[in-house]
Amino acid sequence: MFDKIVIANRGEIALRILRACRELGIKTVAVHSLTDRNLMGVRLADESVCIGPDKVIDSYLNIPRVISAAEVTDAEAIHPGYGFLAENADFAEQVEKSGFVFIGPRPETIRLMGDKVSAIRAMKAAGVPCVPGSDGPLGDEPQTNLKIAKEIGYPVIIKAAGGGGGRGMRVVHSEAALINAIAMTRQEAKAGFNNDMVYMEKFLENPRHIEIQVLGDGKGKAVHLGERDCSLQRRHQKVLEEAPAPGLSEEQRQTIGMQCVQACCEMQYRGAGTFEFLYENGRFYFIEMNTRVQVEHPVTEMITGIDIVKEQIKIAAGEPFTLKQEEIKLRGHAVECRINAEDPFNFTPSPGKIELYHPPGGPGIRMDSHIYSSYTVPPHYDSLIGKLIAYGNDRQTAIARMRQALDELLIEGIKTNIPLHQKLMRDSHFMEGGVNIHYLEKKLSL
Repeated sequence: MFDKIVIANRGEIALRILRACRELGIKTVAVHSLTDRNLMGVRLADESVCIGPDKVIDSYLNIPRVISAAEVTDAEAIHPGYGFLAENADFAEQVEKSGFVFIGPRPETIRLMGDKVSAIRAMKAAGVPCVPGSDGPLGDEPQTNLKIAKEIGYPVIIKAAGGGGGRGMRVVHSEAALINAIAMTRQEAKAGFNNDMVYMEKFLENPRHIEIQVLGDGKGKAVHLGERDCSLQRRHQKVLEEAPAPGLSEEQRQTIGMQCVQACCEMQYRGAGTFEFLYENGRFYFIEMNTRVQVEHPVTEMITGIDIVKEQIKIAAGEPFTLKQEEIKLRGHAVECRINAEDPFNFTPSPGKIELYHPPGGPGIRMDSHIYSSYTVPPHYDSLIGKLIAYGNDRQTAIARMRQALDELLIEGIKTNIPLHQKLMRDSHFMEGGVNIHYLEKKLSL
């Protein structure tokens, strides 16, 4: 096992990784920007290194500075968390070339799955169901692209091959709008991802967003940990997640889960990963794979009893992979609410000083957060300040516990989206289960 790990992230995920390291007896090095010197993860780490000013390009995205922090502290490995450099293949490559262990997949795997076109090709080859589409990047010939769209059937969606996080995509409902939409998406892709490659897929009208959590040892063994339903979204950003997905049968779960396991075995996937699907009319359609730990990993941990972050670290350290598919059982139900520092109605960020913070408690309640009373939420980073997770023996109990926990959660001094979650936990359609990815935005527009 490693003696010391650099945590190349901030906020709640940095603290989450630190806790896993403590349980494994590993020393931690927290890297941080100037503003983040008072983060809880920095306070609790064995060592800390300031890697630059507040701008992410000069600190958390600065590869040489992150690697230098590992060098000056004699660390052995680097955990990227999620966001920032977590899915940057060049970073993973430079970490390993510098003599450190990257706690995540191999660089070539990150590249393969980071390009949506190559990822879809790999999944099709592995037998994973995909959305009907262009089967590759779109060329510059308008008539060819019009023919592809006609064969797929409108509406279609144009996506940037290097996109992600809801960016670099445009829905097209008619032939007249197609050519201009392709050109505009190319321009956005070039500006946002320095890659103007785009592709086309069938646009599913009312799908759910369901994802499969996997773990692989990098040597041809892998397991899946069931699924999560992440359909409550705003502008393609997840707001609330739950596991398991309401209404999914055990047969459906095992079929799609084992297809993902097979894909992991074929690519010798290393570490934690998530296959994301659109699910409509009983069918799954692969859209992308995240080659990192997910924000919503706690709901899977709650229903499986498996610590995903500790498993990441143990796999990276080369410890024996002891998980067996037949021994992984899903028990109960878990719901996660993302708590953001933002106005609950117009969603504008709300940085500032937290005057008072009181986390909820009670059976089945977990709060993953780095905030504390008198902590100042900076304006430079993502607005996520915590994740509230409720577990119960069944979905009804989990929701009831979440309602109570949200009512107990106290954050004063800044605005948060707690009122939105309180409404969602009492929404009749959510309580029935199985809402689609458009439901929340339609609800908010009323």
